[in-house]
Amino acid sequence: MPAIPPRFSVTPEEIDRVVATFYASVREHPGLGPVFAAHVKDWPAHEVKIAAFWRNAILYERGYDGNPMAVHQEAGNVRPGMFDPWLGLFDSVLRHELAPETAAQWSALAHRIGRGLRYGLVEAATLPGGIPKLV
Repeated sequence: MPAIPPRFSVTPEEIDRVVATFYASVREHPGLGPVFAAHVKDWPAHEVKIAAFWRNAILYERGYDGNPMAVHQEAGNVRPGMFDPWLGLFDSVLRHELAPETAAQWSALAHRIGRGLRYGLVEAATLPGGIPKLV
């Protein structure tokens, strides 16, 4: 049975580099850094897990075992408005680290995943009728 072709051309090494560069930037970001620091205690292990997520999403490797929606919902301090800065920072890293076409393709995938996560957080944070939960 033939393997599923990747969504777009990127190497595992490029994925690792993007993830490492992104999280180095996150740790320095005034808004995102504290949110991540409250949850990530072992940065190298986190980066390995997230690189596996992206290799699964892009290259269809089977090394990722997790539930991003549940993790973001359970964190308790991730808000829908945080996704724009997250994606902006991620896009900046993609543009810096990859060829333009690859960066654009990965960005489109990241934005699609981000919309899904943001939607899940909004749904979890609202009552029927769209009324925000204040507690």
